[in-house]
Amino acid sequence: MSITQQYLLDSYRAAQHDERTPPAPGWQDWQVVREVRDYGRFRAVVDERPAHGRFRAAVARLIRGSGVRTPRPHH
Repeated sequence: MSITQQYLLDSYRAAQHDERTPPAPGWQDWQVVREVRDYGRFRAVVDERPAHGRFRAAVARLIRGSGVRTPRPHH
């Protein structure tokens, strides 16, 4: 069953029992992303690490190739 089908079933059941309908799937996704980001910044401050720029620096390392090293094939 997909998320949409589950939402429609839950909405139908809520209407049958005169209850509030559940929130539509995905409407709070960006709020969750912001909360995860804020929690990461909070943990960085508590752990006395730089709070900003860590994600950008990690992406830059991966792009430059200094991130994960893959073994080279031997000829």
